[in-house]
Amino acid sequence: MGRLTHRTAPGHTYFVTTKTWDNRAIFQVAENAQVLIQCMIRYRDKGSCLLHEFVVMPDHLHLLLTPTDETSLEKAMQLIKGGSSHEIHQQRGNKIEIWNPGFHEESVRDHQDYRRKAEYIRMNPVRAHLAETPEDWPYSSAAGGFRLDDEPERLKISTSGAKAPVSEGRNVGAKAPTP
Repeated sequence: MGRLTHRTAPGHTYFVTTKTWDNRAIFQVAENAQVLIQCMIRYRDKGSCLLHEFVVMPDHLHLLLTPTDETSLEKAMQLIKGGSSHEIHQQRGNKIEIWNPGFHEESVRDHQDYRRKAEYIRMNPVRAHLAETPEDWPYSSAAGGFRLDDEPERLKISTSGAKAPVSEGRNVGAKAPTP
């Protein structure tokens, strides 16, 4: 069977899901989950992608990200998965398989699609009965404490060309926009 190809375009935003090898609960170990989060943040800071939302579950990862013009989606995922595997192996002193090969992506079409996918990511640990609220799951962008990239401007524009309504921010204590 041939390799799956991904239909991606520069500057587009994607909802990405990738699973651990054999569905192992590798990220149930806090240190492993922290390595993965630090790896995502590091590659975002190096300019490989914009990181909008994420949740690290025990056996999979969901992301909303936008690769930069210099980095393909495939390369961004290779950096995140390969970098986290390398660091976990270094810390643990073993070479167990961390990730299943490949990933699944969906293009984010518009503002409403972005909001739906962001909410799915935020609610994933709640639906899995791992947390009472999205903010209670420490391995998620919903927990706060992470600098994330804003929703891309191109998604905030509706099909009529008007700006989509501004949604409430997720910064606790931030002043709500004035209408």
